[in-house]
Amino acid sequence: MRRRRRIERVECGYYDRDLCRSCTVIEVPYARQLARKQQLVRDLVDSHGEPRWLEPVASVEAGFRNKAKMVVAGKVGAPTLGILDRGGRGVDLRDCPLYPEPVTRAIHALAEFIARVRLLPYDVAKRRGELKHLIVTGNPDGRLMIRFVLRSTGQLAKIRDNTDLLRELVPHADVLSVNIQPEHKAVIEGAEEILLSRQGELIMPVNGIDLRVRPRSFFQTNTRVTEQLYRQVADWVDAVDPASVWDLYCGVGGFALHVAAPTREVVGTEISAEAVASARDTARAMGLPDEGPGSVRFLADDAAATPADLPGTPELAIVNPPRRGLEASLCAWLENSSVDHVVYSSCNATTLARDLGRMPSLRPVEARLLDMFPHTGHYEVAVLLRRG
Repeated sequence: MRRRRRIERVECGYYDRDLCRSCTVIEVPYARQLARKQQLVRDLVDSHGEPRWLEPVASVEAGFRNKAKMVVAGKVGAPTLGILDRGGRGVDLRDCPLYPEPVTRAIHALAEFIARVRLLPYDVAKRRGELKHLIVTGNPDGRLMIRFVLRSTGQLAKIRDNTDLLRELVPHADVLSVNIQPEHKAVIEGAEEILLSRQGELIMPVNGIDLRVRPRSFFQTNTRVTEQLYRQVADWVDAVDPASVWDLYCGVGGFALHVAAPTREVVGTEISAEAVASARDTARAMGLPDEGPGSVRFLADDAAATPADLPGTPELAIVNPPRRGLEASLCAWLENSSVDHVVYSSCNATTLARDLGRMPSLRPVEARLLDMFPHTGHYEVAVLLRRG
């Protein structure tokens, strides 16, 4: 009898015990996961042109997520940090293999803090309690941002009065905050953020640029692959060598700051005022001017409104929309504008393909898959488009 060869994969006791199935394809060997994603995005993008596909960027298979979003459940003195099961009970996932060791250490320490301070976990079924989520973000140097998401300010004083204990348990925490999310719905955080630390931004070193991430700012969850995404886009932009670039949906400024050059004017727009403030802080720290050649400036603006709000037309545009893709009006403007090149970074090749269909004058010439999210069906794909 032939012995079945054991398939190597990331060891996850939570998956094996059927406690968590978030990594939907963890049983598939990673090389096959990558090949499947590559075929998926190629089938969608190639229908709008025949770009040259670069070698896909693989991720490490464990310890790659820089952010942990943990549901807090359980009882006072005995919290669970992880997810909820079908019955609304807490499933503790504090040793999830996706998180790097500094984040895992912090999660364990924070569970101890929550128990010792006797914070009251939120009970979804009964709609009672206070502490809903814990969000931990780590940078490549092991520095951390810790956020407690509460239903109200009722237990804010317990956290504030025990920050010395918190810092003792989590000594690498640079940013501490409390977010207030009063509504009973599947939304992780609310609009109100209460800063408990002097430092309000986590420094995220990426390719020698110290990006700054504030509590409510978006940043990609796989830092190593994000570095390669920024380098790839910067390589494309430098090869085109445009005098002007617009970075739409710029977030904390990652693309804009990576494509800055002495003879180039770069403008980034982002609807999140917090993200724009972080991007401006980084640009100032880099000594970049905000007007004239070599300038990088950031505006709080909706991406679809940017063409009407800014004078002129850039030679190159970078777009990095959410999963829903570009607004139809922005596609129409790009299609009818004099923009020569577009770099489109997408986490959803289906909406990317739809948008390419709306911009037939802009043809994909080079593309690359970047696997931000191993063991799932999610990914990032970047495409260089050229008019012609």
